[in-house]
Amino acid sequence: MQTKLLLFSDVHAHEDRCRDLVAQSETADIVIGAGDFGNLRMQLDSTIAILKAIKKPTVIVPGNAESFEELVAACRDWPEATILHGSGTTVNSIRFYGIGGGIPVTPFGSWSYDFSEDEARALLADCPERAVLVTHSPPKGAVDASSTGRSLGSAAVRETILAKKPPLVVCGHIHESAGQQAVIGASTVINAGPTGILWELPTGKAFAG
Repeated sequence: MQTKLLLFSDVHAHEDRCRDLVAQSETADIVIGAGDFGNLRMQLDSTIAILKAIKKPTVIVPGNAESFEELVAACRDWPEATILHGSGTTVNSIRFYGIGGGIPVTPFGSWSYDFSEDEARALLADCPERAVLVTHSPPKGAVDASSTGRSLGSAAVRETILAKKPPLVVCGHIHESAGQQAVIGASTVINAGPTGILWELPTGKAFAG
């Protein structure tokens, strides 16, 4: 059997893209959003007001443009959404684990919701083996290249992938790498981007919780 996932990230309050994701979600079993719903800690409520028309089970993490607490508050009237940050959930017998924020700390200043690599390691410590991993920041060395080719991803996320062997890693954050895919060990890593990617996950590749 296959579970059809709709993957996205970094919509940054773009209303038309959000409406398109709502339409795409009708063909998916589960929706995964890898952060940056708003801009600069603003426009989050208006973005979620559109996305909450998604009625499929939805797993999301905060980006660096919104905090975990802000995302929880914005989604209080969206019962289909589960917000993860250093935590996990099980949907349709598939285990998920998530971490949000910019990792490592970005140069953007005090508005950015960021974590050091050591803070990220602590948040990722409870990630179970072979759960689908949802992170805002990509792993170091995969789908993380800036416009100048600089690798901006997280060492802690990469270490977790190698140790826990998730069947799928969904991330975003580095816009220049949106839509790209890579493989780390046995794990497929996708920088989802804002336009949405439909991905079929064999149900045998993720363990029930």
